[in-house]
Amino acid sequence: MHEKIVLVIDDEETMQDLIRRNLSKSSLPIKVYSALSGEEGIEKYKKLMENGKKPHLVIMDLNLTQWGKGRLDGVETTREILKLDPEANIYGYTAWFATEWAKELEKAGAKKVIERTVLPSQFRKMVEEILKGME
Repeated sequence: MHEKIVLVIDDEETMQDLIRRNLSKSSLPIKVYSALSGEEGIEKYKKLMENGKKPHLVIMDLNLTQWGKGRLDGVETTREILKLDPEANIYGYTAWFATEWAKELEKAGAKKVIERTVLPSQFRKMVEEILKGME
C-alpha cells in the first residue's frame, strides 16, 4: 500500500502535534504535513502537488486566525485549495462544528465537518475509512 499524504491546516501547534501523533498509530502508512495558517496551507498544497505528492486528505480547521498569523479562515482556505485542485479531499475538524460557520465550510466544498469532540481513536478510524475509500 502506498503512503497516504495528509495535510493538516490548523493554527494551533499543539493540535497539529496531537493529530500527527494520533495518525502515526494508524495501520495505514500516513505521512502528515502541516501548515499553521490558511495562506501557508494553500502554498503547501500547491508545492506538494508540484512535487507529485498531492495530498489524499486535507484536515481543515475552521478558525485559523485565532492563534496564527494568517488572515484566511478555513472557509476561504478551502475555496482557494479547490481553485488549485477541484478534486481536493477536504474535511473540516473543528470545535465550531455546530455553527453556521461550519455549514459555510461544507458549502465551500469540504466533504464533511468532523466534531473535534470525538475521541482520538474515533478520529483515527474516520481518517482511515476516508483514506481506504479512496483506493
